Amino acid sequence: MAEAVVMSEVSVPRLPRGVRLKFDKPRSQWVLLAPEKMFVLDDIALEIIKCCDGDATIAVITDDLTVRFEAPREAVLKDVLTLLQSFADKGVIVA
Repeated sequence: MAEAVVMSEVSVPRLPRGVRLKFDKPRSQWVLLAPEKMFVLDDIALEIIKCCDGDATIAVITDDLTVRFEAPREAVLKDVLTLLQSFADKGVIVA
């Protein structure tokens, strides 16, 4: 059994093999597709997932989103960590 991933500011998240971000035309929404799973993304989740390129740490992603959306860093960090931890627990994000 794989060890649980715990997301932190130094984690470098990415989509694992077999998981992809796709615009679903019938639903007119962005979705995260995984084997036998599909997650519909809201605007905030989409912006976070688009930053998960396997190069940027969660700290860098948080700083970027903080500037882009002129939001308090602590609030952004909480949202980023919560979303990415939830997806890591489901196996659709790795770090």
